[in-house]
Amino acid sequence: MTRRRLLLTTDAVGGVWTYSLDLARALSRAEDMVILLALMGPAPSADQLTEAAAVPGLQLIDTGLPLDWTAASECEVRESAEALAQLAAKADIELVQLHSPALAIARYPVPVVSVMHSCVATWWSAVHGGDLPDDLAWRAALVREGLEHSDLVIAPSQSFAASVQRDYALSAALVAVPNGRAQPEPVAGDEPADFVLTAGRLWDAGKNVATFDRAAALASLPFRAAGPLEGPDGNRIRLDHAEALGKVPAEDLSALLSRRPIFVSAALYEPFGLAVLEAAQAGCALVLADRPVFRELWEDAAIFVDPLDEYAIAAAVDRLAADPERRAALGTAARTRAAGFTPERTASAMLDLYAGLREPEKAAA
Repeated sequence: MTRRRLLLTTDAVGGVWTYSLDLARALSRAEDMVILLALMGPAPSADQLTEAAAVPGLQLIDTGLPLDWTAASECEVRESAEALAQLAAKADIELVQLHSPALAIARYPVPVVSVMHSCVATWWSAVHGGDLPDDLAWRAALVREGLEHSDLVIAPSQSFAASVQRDYALSAALVAVPNGRAQPEPVAGDEPADFVLTAGRLWDAGKNVATFDRAAALASLPFRAAGPLEGPDGNRIRLDHAEALGKVPAEDLSALLSRRPIFVSAALYEPFGLAVLEAAQAGCALVLADRPVFRELWEDAAIFVDPLDEYAIAAAVDRLAADPERRAALGTAARTRAAGFTPERTASAMLDLYAGLREPEKAAA
């Protein structure tokens, strides 16, 4: 029996890498499949390469192609999309899954699934509002074109799907398939740690780490932030009050979360939030930005605050620090909710969607 061949694109910058490996691992367990993981953008770290090598049936291809949101011109994005289409043809791929619809603008020989992990238009709406600047407008136009060329478009939450549909004036609805993470082994015994943690791409204005940093000067517990301070596009942030831990390897971050600190996300823009899921899986009490996506995923399992109000963030942290029972109850609620978000469920949903797609010549037969 011929093994199904999937081309999956990714980058090593943030959560897309984690999503891609988790999905590939779960797909390979569910079905005998060859997965070509086409890496775009900056090279992966040694730890990331080790992670990829451990996934059965996964073949990592470092394309050297630029990311759509860091490319210098529209021409570069179009050339990247064409290169991926040629790769799909040469590798006898049966299905392509892209991590950005902007890459769907080429003519692929097989059905194309585009997953909206994020995009410049919805990011700008959430973080700044108003008209897109010229440097982002042409990128958004490519995303819109790619959405029209995709056979299926998926978002990781209903809330984000609605944002995409609104900002791109789409007539067709997106399909929401939540992300998942493997459940860690529970750690018992110790009392929750007396510090506050956030994690992610700290340089990204959508993560709103500046407000988290100001809250650190007001709260009774120390604040720590795990993640890079500078991004591949040159954006960077400086922390004046919270302790910057830098880019933390996955195992070390898991160890930090296993101590069950209070986890805070003041994000203005979050299509899903893998770091929040990982914190919830560890049993951390969650203090989250009052945004639709977090309400959708964590209602009744977190404290919600105005993400632009550092006083509200600090006050929520202090209330939890002074109330161990409430903190423990929230941690338990978060862990219970997190149990529903697994790579296996994501992979199962994706396989069902893949099965609904047919190559054009077969569909016409």
